[in-house]
Amino acid sequence: MRTETSSTGGAGGWRADATRYALLPLRIFLGVTFVYAGLDKLTDGAFLKDSGAGSVGDMMRTVRDSSAIPALVDLALKNPSGFGYAIAFGELAVGIGTLVGLLVRLAALGGALISLSLWLTVSWASDPYYYGNDLAYLMAWLPLVLAGAPVLSLDAALRARRRRRGAAHYG
Repeated sequence: MRTETSSTGGAGGWRADATRYALLPLRIFLGVTFVYAGLDKLTDGAFLKDSGAGSVGDMMRTVRDSSAIPALVDLALKNPSGFGYAIAFGELAVGIGTLVGLLVRLAALGGALISLSLWLTVSWASDPYYYGNDLAYLMAWLPLVLAGAPVLSLDAALRARRRRRGAAHYG
């Protein structure tokens, strides 16, 4: 018979602690990556333009015929600059929400939708499919959509605060 104790004295031992913190590295990686991606787009002089080398408009025109949903690309091409800003600010909001742990399930859903849209448009034609990183990002967001941020997050702090208030109110 084996008993486990935690160095912090908590029930369950180190395996329970590891399980509680298992999504934290993924959360940090995705949060930092999406904040960086959003800032990179916003500070890139060429990306947010409708046309020209390195512009979102030229990129979308290049991938249009090889995308899974050309109509989605056509929609973006109605206002390439606006689409570029939407992606950049979306990535920034998703990354910040994920890092600070606020509305993480919603932020992760946003990250998954951004990744899905980029996979269906920009990296759809990657051959073999695993060369396109957008599918991997989509899969990486799903555990956070399902589990949220149970530790080291504003969501967890707000949950604990509500529990304390509820206990004080009913106790």
